[in-house]
Amino acid sequence: MATDRLAQALEQFRRNKDRLTNELAKVIIGQQAVIDQLLAAIFSRGHCLLEGVPGLAKTLLVTGLSKLLALSFKRIQFTPDLMPSDITGTNVLEEPESGKREFRFVPGPVFAHIVLADEINRTPPKTQSALLQAMQEHQVSVGQNTYDLPKPFFVIATQNPIEQEGTYPLPEAQMDRFMFNIIVDYPNEDEEREILRNIRMTEMPELKPVMTAKNILNIQRLVQAIAVSDYCVDYVARLIRATRPKDPSAPDFVKSLVDWGVSPRAGQYLIMAAKAYAAMEGRFNVAIDDLKAVAVPALRHRIGTNFQAQAEGVTSVDVVNRLIQSVETPEVPKYTTGARPLAATPVTPIEDDGADQSVSGTD
Repeated sequence: MATDRLAQALEQFRRNKDRLTNELAKVIIGQQAVIDQLLAAIFSRGHCLLEGVPGLAKTLLVTGLSKLLALSFKRIQFTPDLMPSDITGTNVLEEPESGKREFRFVPGPVFAHIVLADEINRTPPKTQSALLQAMQEHQVSVGQNTYDLPKPFFVIATQNPIEQEGTYPLPEAQMDRFMFNIIVDYPNEDEEREILRNIRMTEMPELKPVMTAKNILNIQRLVQAIAVSDYCVDYVARLIRATRPKDPSAPDFVKSLVDWGVSPRAGQYLIMAAKAYAAMEGRFNVAIDDLKAVAVPALRHRIGTNFQAQAEGVTSVDVVNRLIQSVETPEVPKYTTGARPLAATPVTPIEDDGADQSVSGTD
């Protein structure tokens, strides 16, 4: 019975995901890998950092996605003079009719389902750190009080990788809060022609919502229920330990090119993202290929290469790709009878919340 419910929910989710990508194609041409990574992060409660040169539709992608998911959306333009209270909100002193002065909290733009932190590296670390608690605990502390953020909650940040003047590199603690570091690259030749053919001088096409906040929370529970075998867990453990130059299992190229490797949080994000990939394809369990598919965006911003790597032109992406090729998968016979239960948490189908049919997640 539990398996049947999970299969029903996965099929429903797959249909909704296909409908969502079809709607998004009205405004975004190509970039399918970027879209898949962004959706995987959202469906597994993760945050994303988008990197790309100006003009690649990063902001348009996030704005369109917020409309399709029927979520509240706030864009914060990060500048050098931005203060933490400009993000989180502040207490203001008021004098109501009673004549007794009192403080009232005025929420900042972080109180939204999707927060676009545009050009996040243009503001000093003090202001960047205003997002740390929000991204990790989904809460904001101001004065003596702590306020919960709406559910679901996602931070999608952008930064320009080619312009360094007037920017502040993100601290490692900030970078580690992002599940994915997604590179938005140039379109291919056919996609570029299509973009040029579709220059719009009027308003953008209307996007029809596909999911609601309630749908997404149900999907997140569904993704959490995707099974992960000990076989896959052991592979992730081998992969992340191999990124650490002082670990005995690290290959020689890691010991010579890497200053520091990834933390256990990176392994958790790998598994969570792989669950989302499996769910988006309608599968019940995570495969090794899912883990390899998310390894680069999940690990590239967590590996610190040294001066020798920079001198040889070796990037963290090169290190991750070499690790994927060199780290061996565990032996299969050991795990033939040791699979974990199919669903470790209760699964409920995506419920109809009384909204329009396209929003409810049903056909």
